[in-house]
Formats: sequence, structure tokens, C-alpha cells
Amino acid sequence: MPRPYALRSAAAALVFLCACGAAPQKPPNVLFIAVDDLRPQTGAYGESGMVTPNFDRFAAQARLFERHYVQVPTCGASRYALLTGNRPASAAHTRNDAIRDLLPKTERETPESFAHLFRRAGYRTVSIGKISHYVDGRIYSYEGEGEGAFEMPFSWDRRIMPYEKWGTAWNAFFGYADGSNRNMERGAYPPFENADVPDTAYPDGLIAEEAVAQLRELQDEPFLLAVGFFKPHLPFTAPAKYWDLYDREAIDISPNPEAPEEVNPASLHRSGEMFGNYKHDEEGGIGIRLSDAHARLLRHAYHASVSFVDAQVGKVLDELDRLGIAENTIVVVWGDHGWHLGDHAVWGKHTTFERSLRSVLMIRAPGMPAPGEPARGLVETLDIYPTLADYAGLEAPAGLTGTSLRPIMDDPAHPGKDAAFGYWRGRFTMRTERYRIVKHENPGGGPEYELFDHRSDPHETVNAAADRPAVIAALRAQLEAQRPKMLAAD
Repeated sequence: MPRPYALRSAAAALVFLCACGAAPQKPPNVLFIAVDDLRPQTGAYGESGMVTPNFDRFAAQARLFERHYVQVPTCGASRYALLTGNRPASAAHTRNDAIRDLLPKTERETPESFAHLFRRAGYRTVSIGKISHYVDGRIYSYEGEGEGAFEMPFSWDRRIMPYEKWGTAWNAFFGYADGSNRNMERGAYPPFENADVPDTAYPDGLIAEEAVAQLRELQDEPFLLAVGFFKPHLPFTAPAKYWDLYDREAIDISPNPEAPEEVNPASLHRSGEMFGNYKHDEEGGIGIRLSDAHARLLRHAYHASVSFVDAQVGKVLDELDRLGIAENTIVVVWGDHGWHLGDHAVWGKHTTFERSLRSVLMIRAPGMPAPGEPARGLVETLDIYPTLADYAGLEAPAGLTGTSLRPIMDDPAHPGKDAAFGYWRGRFTMRTERYRIVKHENPGGGPEYELFDHRSDPHETVNAAADRPAVIAALRAQLEAQRPKMLAAD
């Protein structure tokens, strides 16, 4: 087995201090909370119609990053960048099976993930729910086929997924309250459920219960506990009490419900995740705008799912407080990508637009200054790994493309990065303070570049590339510097 990263590890520091007779300082714990498909749809992010008291309470204690961008707008590839701290380098890095296909099968000197780094440093590492792509950390297909090998074999001391009545972890991920699931018959089930049931009738309620139990078990030793909630991923299933928090008629439809003008057709998609897997009274597609009534129904379902997961996150944070270990615990709340709720006539992720690449990131660290002050600087998901290592006093591997967010944690007015980069199926994009530029590797009959000026067009409704060649020329070199190899359309 490769030697541990021990020289700067928190556990090693504790032993050293004890040996020297100094008062030992307990290493900081890490509670990492991942929320699937959570765009910045909370009160603290300015969505005044949302009922998210726990997310908002946490934001008041943490650093809320207003402009956090993921590397790839799909679950598995976004989590690859998160866990490895690295930017995509090929088309393989942009696929859902990036972790399965690209992580080494034998343990090496470089840790496979930040969890592996912490485990080597003496931390107890536990994952619950969806942290990597496969829901219980074991490689099975949606249909349950596969050998069940560990997706990340060196990162976790324990992998937990309470799937109970659903039979398999993937069934639970797509499950309804009665134990049925989308996988039983694609297209036969609705994309939502409003059932008069307790929280524990759905997997996220069980995941919250398990997280509380694990906190109690782990409280006396340095730990990294990663908790991956499912909602608001499709289907939008939530107990009725969370639906009742909203008046559907008062829910706004998207401010940009039409397809944007002058974009390459490849930038849009038919919302197959929504309309190819679930039963609808109306069918969407590329450029097809749903009726306002159906759009409000789907948005209502998403809002209810966000409020449901907000309550589950609250239970975990409350237990952290109750145990008296919150002050020595780094807490991260992260959304793995954004989601279109009818924006650009799209229902889903898988685009290079702002709505798909911008997501929630909030971090609370022991002793951080100015808690509750949001940060406007540009940051990326791949920055989380080096940030956690920095706070824990661990030596992160050389060559990570992410950078520690400690300067912004210490000063919320810090400008952050010059740009954030995203990648999806033959195109890559760069977001600066003012612009989003998108380059198509194989533009076909459409424009090679797209340009959106967020000062005049914050909803990215018109491609301004043809009218601003000087801006394109100025941004092109910066964009090309991060162009991954072999990013071919697939």
C-alpha cells in the first residue's frame, strides 16, 4: 500500500502535539452534503417564494457562493471533478461513468479522491446515499445488473444506502412512496408524487435518519461524513405537506421560456430525462414551450422537492449542533449542477447555459470571519477538494487544477477566479464576470461561437457572437487555454 499523506495530516499533528506535551487540538471533522439537481433555488439565493428555512439558516452561518459553477452538467462527471479536484481532460471525463472508467483499479501514491486523502490521514470516512455516480457506491446498472464492485474502492470505510422496500439502490433513487419505481416501466409513471406520507416513506428521509445515527457513532473520532440526498432529482416526489407550502397559481413560470435566438441547435435538447422517462399530459421537445399550467405543475413539484430535502438537511445540521461538534466541523452543502425549469424550453440539465452549470455551494468552517456574508467571486466545483485539505491541514496532491477557496472564505469581497469553465458533448464554455462564451467543436450548420452578455442579457436569450467579434477575439485565447483534448461530440 502507498505511504499515507501523513506529514501534514490532522491526525499526525494531533500525535505530534501530544508527544511534545502541547495541548492537542482535535482535527476538524468534515460533513459534506451533496444535493442532486439543486440549482440555486433557495431563499438565501434570492428566490423569495421558496420555503427553505434550513438552507437559509445555514447560509446565515456560512459563506454562500453566489457564482459557483460545476465542470460538467451531468451527475457522474460533475462528481468526478468534485472528488478528484481536476478539470476534465477528455471526452471520457464528461460522462456519467467517469469515476468508474477513469479512477485507477489499484491503490496508488496519489489518492483517488479527497475522501481517500482524509482516510489515509486517519479520518473515519463514511458515505451515505449518492456521493459518486452509483447510488450506493457499488457498480450496478439501473436494472440491477453488474458485479457490484466498489466505484471508489479506497475512499470509504463504510458505504451506506437504505433502499429497503425498493429492493435496489437505483430503484430507491427513482422510487415512489409505495415501493414502485420508474425503472419498472419507463414512461408509465408520472414525474412527481404528492402523497400523504411521512418523510421516511421516501429515501431521503431514510438517508437523513442514517446520517443522524452516523454522527452519533462518529462524534468521538475525526470523521469525514458524506451525505448524498436524491431530491430534487426526478421524479419530484415529496410528502404532501411540502407541496402544501406553495400556492401553485402564485408560482412564476420561467422568465425565459422560449428557445434562445441564434444559438447552435446542438445547444438545445428535447428534455429526454423528463419526457422520455415519465408520463405527461403534455409532451415537450426542442423549442417546445409547455402550457403555463403544466409548467407551473412541474415547477410546483420541484419546489416541493427542494423544501423536502431542505427539511432533511436541517435534521442533520440540528444533530451536529445537538452533539456539540458543530464548532469543530467543516460543513459543505453542494449541488451537483443546475437544472432548467422550462428555461430555454428545456426541462433538465445537459446544456452549457447558465441554468445548467450554476449550482448551490455553501461552506461553513471553524473560526471563519464574517459568517453569513455572501461571496460574488467566480468559483468552481473542483476548488472544493483543495479547500477541504487546506482547512484540515492536509497536503493535497500536486497538480490539482482546483485552488483553495480559503482566500474567499477569509474575505467574501475577494474577486475569485477570472473565469469558470464547463464542458458538454462537443462544446466547452467559459463564464467570466460579464460574459459566457461557448465554442462548438463541430458546429455543423450552426454558429461556432455563442456569446451572452450577462449585464444586458442575464437570461441568455440572444446569441450576440455575430455582433461582437472583438469580444469573441478577446475571450478566445483564454477559452482555448482550458480546452480539453479530444472533446469530440458523442
